[in-house]
Amino acid sequence: MKVLIINGSPRADGNTDRLLKEAIGVFEKEGIGYDLYQIGNKAIRGCMACGFCHSRGEGCVLSDDVNVLAKKLAECDGLLIASPVYYGSANGSLIALLDRLFYSSRCDKRMKVGAAFAVARRAGTTATFDELNKYFTISQMPVASGRYWNNGFGRERGQIDEDAEGLQNARITARNMVFLMRSIALGKEKYGLPETEEITPTHFIR
Repeated sequence: MKVLIINGSPRADGNTDRLLKEAIGVFEKEGIGYDLYQIGNKAIRGCMACGFCHSRGEGCVLSDDVNVLAKKLAECDGLLIASPVYYGSANGSLIALLDRLFYSSRCDKRMKVGAAFAVARRAGTTATFDELNKYFTISQMPVASGRYWNNGFGRERGQIDEDAEGLQNARITARNMVFLMRSIALGKEKYGLPETEEITPTHFIR
């Protein structure tokens, strides 16, 4: 089993990375593989709405980490996303990547387990946490929860080490991810995936 981990922070060893390392420690202990990508310091632009990915079915027309991560997403059993809070929202580079990754990747995301972490000095974590979880819930991905909202607090590098509850909750969430991934694997083996339906697109004026 494998988890794809995306760190939306531009700081390689910042507080967001520290929170992820708590989860990674659990994955390593449980024998779960992982791929860790840090994209917060990369120039990733937003979707151009060109339609290439859907008309050609060859991934995103832009050549950056999105197409690389699309292959990793297809192979993984879980997706863990973490971001610092910028003005009550996730890092813009991360959102640009996730918009394009979820829209352009054609792999079946059903029953891949998702989890998200948000890190801030003081506020905005719950809004960012909700923002990141929406990528999972629109894709039929079960969301692994913790014992509290997945928040971490700290401004300067290393300050999150004083947030004992936040670090603990990261470990709990990781354990719950492992349990869900294993349970879903057993369920798929015995029952297969749930029946699905073709999308019936509507809008508010039709």
